[in-house]
Amino acid sequence: MGERTLTDCECKTITGSVRIDRLELVNGEALDKVEIAYEQVGNKNGELIIVCHALTGNQYAKGTEEEKGWWHSFIGPGSYIDTNDYQVITMNVLGGCNGSTGPTSLNPDTGEKYGRKFPSVTIRDMVHAQYLALRKLGYEKAKAVIGGSLGGMQVLEWGVLYPEYADILIPMAVTPYFTDYALAFNCIGRRAIMTDPLWNNGDYRENEMLKGLEIARMVGLVTYRSAGLFNHRFNRERKHTEDSAMEYQVDSYMKYQGEKFTRRFDANSYLCLLEAMDQFDIGWKRSGWRQALCRIKRRVCMIGFSKDLLYPTSMIRETVEELKAHGKSANYVEVETEFGHDGFLVEFDKWGFEVKRLLEKKERREVTHV
Repeated sequence: MGERTLTDCECKTITGSVRIDRLELVNGEALDKVEIAYEQVGNKNGELIIVCHALTGNQYAKGTEEEKGWWHSFIGPGSYIDTNDYQVITMNVLGGCNGSTGPTSLNPDTGEKYGRKFPSVTIRDMVHAQYLALRKLGYEKAKAVIGGSLGGMQVLEWGVLYPEYADILIPMAVTPYFTDYALAFNCIGRRAIMTDPLWNNGDYRENEMLKGLEIARMVGLVTYRSAGLFNHRFNRERKHTEDSAMEYQVDSYMKYQGEKFTRRFDANSYLCLLEAMDQFDIGWKRSGWRQALCRIKRRVCMIGFSKDLLYPTSMIRETVEELKAHGKSANYVEVETEFGHDGFLVEFDKWGFEVKRLLEKKERREVTHV
């Protein structure tokens, strides 16, 4: 692409939502008047990059200078996903609580919030909704789909459900199915929420600070990063609390993160998305995950992160080997990091160039350790 200066109009960030009149779900139910909220940024004439967010993420991948998005430093002019060259769209998943239809939305049939009555949705439902939304926005094809964790699940489903839509698939920190070990942590989080005295079978008061949701978030945080990172960061340090008692710094950190999370995320939505993760298996009703991979037609680059408790790199490597055994164009990048699972949200200098190089179609080795 020749160098030129893009106008503000060509690069501005747009936020909005797309209405889908009727969405058929995998479980046989249907949702009417579905809204899918999105953020759109970059060169409006450039090729499309679809960014898929993780469990507690949202559509604000880039965000603004005042309120930076969760991938603010990864997306932008001259960055790893270069908005001078590409148009980038991120959509809040179906079942989320940042503008897309989910438990906090009004049921058009009753005029009341869905709450716990929101139907069970799967990763496939999320991808179907995104596809329909993109079609409504006028996008018939994408250069790439990229995302980590729950976002990586979406990337794999994109490759199977719509194998011709994107030229490149970049699933990060994800395996072809959700393991029992990962399920166990979600079980703890779910139990913490549903046994909270204020839970009220999902009919809790608006803005209720559920202690169960705080605990669920704490459980998640422990799995997202490595033991070494926690030990190095806190080093058993203690501090005085407001009542002059002594408290470990890690205790203070965990409580702060739990409380902060309850102010921005809905408990019913969290449970909805946990269930979608629990159910994730690329091979469900497809004769197994190995056979499901046969449906992928485009280039795949899977990125794994060392010390990831939830999505072990050995399984990711095995997935890539299976793709190659079926004659698919696939490669694996393993990132050495103390951040563990959260590696896809930080330390872009360690792995971002691999994404940039892939998008620019530069030659590279089939397997890389960075």
